[in-house]
Amino acid sequence: MSNFGQHLTRGILHDNPVFRLVLGMCPTLAITVLAVNALGMGLSVIVVLVCSNVVISLLREVIPSKVRIPAYIIIIATFVTLVDMLLNAFSPDLHRALGIFIPLIVVNCIILGRAEAFARKHPVLPSLADGLAIGVGYTLTLLVLATIREVFGSGTFFGLSLFGESFQPMLLLASPPGAFITLGLLMAAFNYLYKKLEVSQKKRRSKQSAGDVTVPAVGTDVPKGG
Repeated sequence: MSNFGQHLTRGILHDNPVFRLVLGMCPTLAITVLAVNALGMGLSVIVVLVCSNVVISLLREVIPSKVRIPAYIIIIATFVTLVDMLLNAFSPDLHRALGIFIPLIVVNCIILGRAEAFARKHPVLPSLADGLAIGVGYTLTLLVLATIREVFGSGTFFGLSLFGESFQPMLLLASPPGAFITLGLLMAAFNYLYKKLEVSQKKRRSKQSAGDVTVPAVGTDVPKGG
């Protein structure tokens, strides 16, 4: 459980796909007009990440190094096709809203990046935890961005009206320039808080290191030089 917690913290904070690694920008900017779209995309990415990481980890000793990238794409494309078919069958409205961005998960840098950087080098359980952690971090990022854009840009949240008919929405936030502006502000705020967290952790570690220095007990003879 402690290892899973470390993976989850890394996926949300240290290796956040959007705010820290700046990956998957195209769907992040395009589908975050509504929170329901963000949640649908995030869950789709989680499913593909977890499943592809597990399969690639299982086959890491079998796949030849020279053809590993095409092999990864075939594995990822299989799970993306399954997700696309399930969305089309059980949530056609969401499937239409996400459109081309579901098939494009095949070449999403987040999916390929975790396959290359982690799954091909680690056993199944750590690879599963890594895929889940990175997917959760990506989903939370999409939800935060989409919530701000939908609430202030449309006056709704998951399609429910929040402020009544008198509300004047900030239409800029519902437009493509608004996506860039909102993402830039969120990225700046996230990295500022991340730096503050790093500084506080370094100070705490230095205090702990200073407290671990052994001090001679009272009454013991301290060796003298010379």
